[in-house]
Amino acid sequence: MMFEAAAITATDPEALYAELARQAEGLLAGERDWIANAANLASLIFTSLPDLNWAGFYFLKGDTLVLGPFQGKPACVRIAMGRGVCGAAAQQRRTLRVEDVNGFPDHIACDLASRSELVVPLIGGAKVLGVLDLDSPKPSRFGQADQAGLERLAAIFLKASDPP
Repeated sequence: MMFEAAAITATDPEALYAELARQAEGLLAGERDWIANAANLASLIFTSLPDLNWAGFYFLKGDTLVLGPFQGKPACVRIAMGRGVCGAAAQQRRTLRVEDVNGFPDHIACDLASRSELVVPLIGGAKVLGVLDLDSPKPSRFGQADQAGLERLAAIFLKASDPP
């Protein structure tokens, strides 16, 4: 069965993320494959949210985050645990919202146009499995509503998918 995402017209962040969560649940329903679900969710996020230049996943293999499905320009393939925003979010096991990546110590610039970033760690049980990463060319693009909405989307992904 083919899922078709509907255009989201909500301008209120809470309504926007509620609709995006509903669509994500429909999109991932009935499919347990980790990579397929990550690919579809990255696409849904990238095409539904304004002011993004990258949306995707990095998955933890050993002590390195390895590039997974994404939308946007080609990206850094490997990020050491603790390095950059993605590695720091994974190591600290908490969402990091960075208003200006140029001011973040040890920021890894995969796309020089990126100005702000939001990274949600993917935690299954007690294990860090990877991160959901969003970049924007707009400074201070991500607020508390974005963080809560993307944490909800990450939880939907984890519930719907069988990790490798």
